[in-house]
Amino acid sequence: MPQVRVIADDGAQLGIMSTWDALSLARDRDVDLIEVSPNAVPPVCRLDDYGRLRYEQNKKDREARKKAHNMELREVKLRPKIEEHDYQVKFRTAERLLFDGDKVKVTIMFRGREIAYAQSGRRILERVVADTAKFANVEREPRLEGRNMFMILSPKQDALAAHQAHKDAAPDKGASAKAAAPAGAQAAAPTVKAAPAKRSES
Repeated sequence: MPQVRVIADDGAQLGIMSTWDALSLARDRDVDLIEVSPNAVPPVCRLDDYGRLRYEQNKKDREARKKAHNMELREVKLRPKIEEHDYQVKFRTAERLLFDGDKVKVTIMFRGREIAYAQSGRRILERVVADTAKFANVEREPRLEGRNMFMILSPKQDALAAHQAHKDAAPDKGASAKAAAPAGAQAAAPTVKAAPAKRSES
């Protein structure tokens, strides 16, 4: 290519020059001449450290792969006569799975003659729908198959993004709080009790 448009490493436009002059300029600045837009007329090149750019791009790719999540279908099983404490445990499990980015299959298992009271199972599923309404959508409505009644929930993307943003910010807040407090203050504060004032003896 006889000519190229050159951009400095700080983004400044250096204009169109011969490829030879661009290479000489790169050598003078101890950087590389990197082609960034080969289809432009003339092609666009950037003066920069190629090794550093490759390192930063690989770092971004690794972080993107780390954050990428393949949605899976997980299952939470309940009984039609579930106690309140057990319901809360199962609900927190479903909540955690949804905020992890997975779909959740909520299943009511009927045994023996319990199948005659399928409406009680449907009421539990309706309660789950109400309790998860802020962060989950009903992807498949409750349906009865054999001795199981189930539905499928999927996470709401806006709630998932807000949760992730809060999660990412939480460590920084904790670290700054610890840095601001005197050493040992966090551990001591909850256990300190005020002693009763002594009466002065006359």
